[in-house]
Amino acid sequence: MRRAAAALVVAALLPLALAQGGEALHFMILAAAYSVMALGLNVVVGFAGLLDLGYVAFFAIGAHMAAHLSSTFWAPGIHLDFLLVLVAAVAATAIAGAAIGVPTLRLRGDYVGMVTLAFGEIIGQVVSNGREIRFLGGSLTGGPNGISGIDRIDLPFLAPFGRLDLRPWYWFALALLALTIVANVRLRDSRTGRAWRALRDDEQAAAAAGVPIARTKLLAYGVGAALGGIAGAFLASYLSFVNPGQFTFSFSIFIIAMVVLGGPGSIPGVVAAAVALTLLNHYVLPRFPVDLSGVAPGIYGLLLVLVMLLRPEGRHPIGLKGGRLT
Repeated sequence: MRRAAAALVVAALLPLALAQGGEALHFMILAAAYSVMALGLNVVVGFAGLLDLGYVAFFAIGAHMAAHLSSTFWAPGIHLDFLLVLVAAVAATAIAGAAIGVPTLRLRGDYVGMVTLAFGEIIGQVVSNGREIRFLGGSLTGGPNGISGIDRIDLPFLAPFGRLDLRPWYWFALALLALTIVANVRLRDSRTGRAWRALRDDEQAAAAAGVPIARTKLLAYGVGAALGGIAGAFLASYLSFVNPGQFTFSFSIFIIAMVVLGGPGSIPGVVAAAVALTLLNHYVLPRFPVDLSGVAPGIYGLLLVLVMLLRPEGRHPIGLKGGRLT
């Protein structure tokens, strides 16, 4: 934990040595936001041993909560404080996560993957075609054109959030990541975390030990989804727009690759993998002499296959801890 705290302090000081609006800061902001998402999926996959192939859905829901509650999309416009937007995003995505967990309670293996994948695809289609769906006197989404003009974060204790100076965005994203790491550690070492590990290792034995299986699964899905919603709301405000192209299955694979590469259940491993894959996706691949954007999902898929074949528990596998369930 001390090393993690030292790393966060160093990360917080890095912007002082970088250009205020440069590409490096933009990359670091994205890496922090993606790390929050990856840690959310890590709760589901790494801690509880469940499966979620449609995690992009919670990114989409969180982003659209920010778009609806801090823009003029619904005339004459709603402009809530961003902290209230975060609360709304957490509530909406936690409910959605628990809801998608319900039909998976009696399913196993590939069937769980099919249900969660279908959920992600359904949300993607709703985002793409939501302009035709009437909701509260307006359209549910912006359809193919998306929603633009989303309000920037405005907090009294940080400098104005603009495009010329990205440091406030970075520090806010880093604060979200730090809080997410603390929450992950607390959950991992709590009674709930022990129940998740028991569920992951042997569901029947966990049930025999008194673990409430249904509630434990739904809690994992809800917590994981809420973290995806937080990152989604932040990225919507940072980018100032949302559109269907952001919420594809390939993005789910991108986040899953972070968890698998880092080691399911390993908090530092997942964060390190998130930073590495963000660097690959937003810095390395765009600089190739040929356009590799179309094959990026295939690259992530290949990485997943190689890791599962050569190191099934990831680069930093979790160390199992004992402990009483009750």
